[in-house]
Amino acid sequence: MRITFLGHVGLHVETDRGSVLCDPWFSPAYFASWFPFPRNDHLDPSAFARPDYLYVSHLHHDHYDPAFLWAHVDKRTTVLLPAFPTDHLERELRGVGFTEFVPLDDARPVTLPGGLEVACVALTAPADGPLGDSALVVSDGRTRILDQNDARPRDLAAIEALGPFDGEFVQFSGAIWYPMVYDFPEEERRREGIRKRAAQMERALHYIEAVRPANVFPCAGPPCFLDDDLLAFNDLDGDPANIFPDQTVFLDLMEQRGIGPGHLVVPGSVIELDGPRCTVTHPVGDASPEAIFADKRAHIEAYRADWKARLEAEKATWPRGRHDVVESLRLWWEPLLEMAPLTRAGVGAPLLLHMGDDAVHVDFPAGTVGRWDGSAPYRYRFDVDRALVEWCIAHRVEDWVNEVFLSCRFTAHRDGDYNEFLYTFFKCLSVERMAFCEGWYAEATHEDEEFECGGFSVQRRCPHLRADLTRFGELLDDGTTLHCKVHGWEFDLDTGRCLTSDEERYRIRSRPSCPSA
Repeated sequence: MRITFLGHVGLHVETDRGSVLCDPWFSPAYFASWFPFPRNDHLDPSAFARPDYLYVSHLHHDHYDPAFLWAHVDKRTTVLLPAFPTDHLERELRGVGFTEFVPLDDARPVTLPGGLEVACVALTAPADGPLGDSALVVSDGRTRILDQNDARPRDLAAIEALGPFDGEFVQFSGAIWYPMVYDFPEEERRREGIRKRAAQMERALHYIEAVRPANVFPCAGPPCFLDDDLLAFNDLDGDPANIFPDQTVFLDLMEQRGIGPGHLVVPGSVIELDGPRCTVTHPVGDASPEAIFADKRAHIEAYRADWKARLEAEKATWPRGRHDVVESLRLWWEPLLEMAPLTRAGVGAPLLLHMGDDAVHVDFPAGTVGRWDGSAPYRYRFDVDRALVEWCIAHRVEDWVNEVFLSCRFTAHRDGDYNEFLYTFFKCLSVERMAFCEGWYAEATHEDEEFECGGFSVQRRCPHLRADLTRFGELLDDGTTLHCKVHGWEFDLDTGRCLTSDEERYRIRSRPSCPSA
């Protein structure tokens, strides 16, 4: 199996039974905030323009690059389609020009014409999109790889059943806006950054230890920030509070923990896998790992200079003063709020969307949207450039996480803990999406499966994002604290109280087990 690494989590997998192009990303994403790191604009797309199959893991723009697919990938390519609950991904890819699709059942291997075997694990919770995220397994009968990209499967048994794996491509670095955009005091922001950086790498290590691949390839980040306003987000000095560590940092951590072998790959690196045997050949010159990581700052400065004009041209296209923002959002969002009682109850308080010269007050309990009068209370606040909001209105963007929030071009405030329901609302700004989200929440409230944990009967699914606690739960040394490894949340089994959040909805169901007779 020959795998050319294309940057971020782009892979061109070639075997004697067929080829797969996975998640090619080359265009700036999220209002030109994110660029691939290391840069991949030197690669020749003609070398991977005619694969047998195309796999797009999900619709986030650092995985789904419609401009690149439109310009460079043969539309006769057959698309491998994850088992998502909605058909948004298929519709998007048909809009780019693809017509042939192979729907994949969740976690069920299928042999494609030519003999290549693939399987796809789909994640479908509202926090995953709700369009979802996914991971792909590819086998040529001799070598099997797991392209986990930035999916976080909550059911490890489904992944393990598809192994063993000769290679795993796994995310280790940040792909979020927390805590940088929050108006926390500097000490708190730094403390949270340190915690987040460590937690995301620990999560990757947990997956690696569970999957037990013969070879590990850290990927799916970090992004590169070229805009002056965002340049500080690049981890140029190994700051423990920066959530965007690069590949060398994670490989060092793997070595310290005795986990591996891990392999550094950069755009243009060619991986030869023959079962567990692995060789990696890197590009030379300015694209070599030595040139990139020996002086990372110089690599990014040259990158910035080359893209400066295109970045400024992109920003010049953002609309400003063309829309009545308050009325547009009222007409758009109030019908969605009316059909979303569970989401509204989950948010539980008003939001202020502040745009400098104007502000929108979204009262989730009341289900209303209106102009802020300067005095109405709110618990959550986003300060956003009006142009970005107008762009979302003009393009009827149904998922603002996939545009505004991942751009990091905003400031956030909250009184209290992180609210999953608030951000899920901004992923579900259409009737179809909101209907799915409400249905998922309604179904989730009826789940009552339990498992035995240190003398307690505990609900199997984490109250936060429904991770399987039989696999991701860890009973700490005190014997009563349950730690969920997916996002680091903790629960007191004596009382059921969530120790990470004061929100009552995150209380876990727990009771002492009946003693044996």
